[in-house]
Amino acid sequence: MKAALIEAPGVVTVTEVPDPTPGPREVVVKVASCGLCGTDLHIMEGEFAPTLPVVPGHEFAGEVAAIGTGVTEVAVGDRVAVDPSLYCHECRYCREGHNNLCDRWNAIGVTTAGGAAEYAVAPVANCVRLPDHVGLQDAALIEPLSCAVRGYDILSAKMASKVLIYGSGTMGLMMLELAKRTGAASVEMVDINAERLATAEKLGCSASATNADELDRPTGWDIVIDATGNAKAIQDGLGRVAKAGTFLQFGVSDYATTATIEPYKIYNQEITITGSMAVLHSYERAAELFATGVIDPKVFISDRIPLAEYPRAIDQFKAGIGRKVLVVP
Repeated sequence: MKAALIEAPGVVTVTEVPDPTPGPREVVVKVASCGLCGTDLHIMEGEFAPTLPVVPGHEFAGEVAAIGTGVTEVAVGDRVAVDPSLYCHECRYCREGHNNLCDRWNAIGVTTAGGAAEYAVAPVANCVRLPDHVGLQDAALIEPLSCAVRGYDILSAKMASKVLIYGSGTMGLMMLELAKRTGAASVEMVDINAERLATAEKLGCSASATNADELDRPTGWDIVIDATGNAKAIQDGLGRVAKAGTFLQFGVSDYATTATIEPYKIYNQEITITGSMAVLHSYERAAELFATGVIDPKVFISDRIPLAEYPRAIDQFKAGIGRKVLVVP
């Protein structure tokens, strides 16, 4: 079968790889679409994945093409979205319910072969069946939505919060949509990309700007979310948190990224700084939200690029052109 392959840092090709076969409790999924994500860029740089080469693609959905001998939960032909998270279920963090912090954390498309291919293997436990009205080529959006749901689990946001989000790419826009549905009094967006800000305005953000100084909030915001991973945005956002407010590091930074905090201010103003790592008990809920139309695929998906052109898709995504880029086998 054809698959994208990150062969070494900065080197990606589309090549023939062996057809996958399922283990006893696994399924083979015929991939309908696979989303590109910032994590894929980190893998391209040699971060996250412990070994290369690897077939990327942790955001994908498709049709069950084959099942293992011990699989009873799904059948060939079922339509599924795949939670990429792989946990050991044995370490301290798994036992305490923090599986996303697993000492032996792995993920389909990150540390094992993923969905940037014609077919992919997944544990049956990671497959969520989809209702008929959900488009398979849209359902790759469920995985990033599940990360956003996890982010809001961390925030435990109060009603009437004033929210500021840095970054109006896919993840920032998803956080916007969830903020609107969790009782935010206002949701303001900051981005240097005018096209992406226009999408945020289309989705109904309260205000948008290329610099937070342009927004009228002299006392700061109750919730500040970084969805960029960019050092300058993070540093600026840390200074915008209101007293008793929360800063959520949601965007994925390079390993070397640093920011400066003011310990006395954190103490004196009871500011919370926290993070949200991937997916935790949120994938099924995201699938349910997606099925109800909480996000509009027509707005979020800007490009559908053939698998054969995966390197071009990566280059476009890296350049910040468009919104969600999907690869279609």
